[in-house]
Amino acid sequence: MARPPRFDTDQILDAAVRLAASAGPAGVTMSAVAQAIGAPSGSMYHRFPGRTALLAEVWLRTVERFQEGYFAALDSAPEPPRAAVAAARHVVSWSRAHPQEAALLLYGAEEFGRADWSEEHKERADLGNGRVFASLTSLAEALGATNARDHERITLALIDLPLSVVRRHLRAGQPLPPHAEDLAEECTAALLAVA
Repeated sequence: MARPPRFDTDQILDAAVRLAASAGPAGVTMSAVAQAIGAPSGSMYHRFPGRTALLAEVWLRTVERFQEGYFAALDSAPEPPRAAVAAARHVVSWSRAHPQEAALLLYGAEEFGRADWSEEHKERADLGNGRVFASLTSLAEALGATNARDHERITLALIDLPLSVVRRHLRAGQPLPPHAEDLAEECTAALLAVA
């Protein structure tokens, strides 16, 4: 009977998140992750065929966890403006609750080797991105967006602006200020009111 693995996939990916948050994507190597969890380097290859697959999995698991809450926030209120504000707040509150994961996402998929990912990994990423864009398009229509400028304003309000609230603090390794969620909400509401 085979011995159960000493480390599960989540433990490996959790270690990869910590390494990425502290040293960037370059710090996530098979040997560095193995050392971080106290596993032999060879055991990493039983879970992942190589570093590219490891990078893809750590990126995808992180972004999918974020997106799950983002979609829930968009669906949390029946009125489109309130749903938009809830989604902007989610970006900040999720980043506060998961600072290492949020720091990882600030790099972007390309820095995690997306060009070399397997087709399966690329399809997973594209599916998630497609869902985000479809949700934003639906919200834009519900908010009465009629032109490219309106759509750009909504993207700014729901994605770019909340990320800017957290980026400076996360990159400096500082905790988010207690008022960060409120700032994201206020700015998003102000942008949408202009629309």
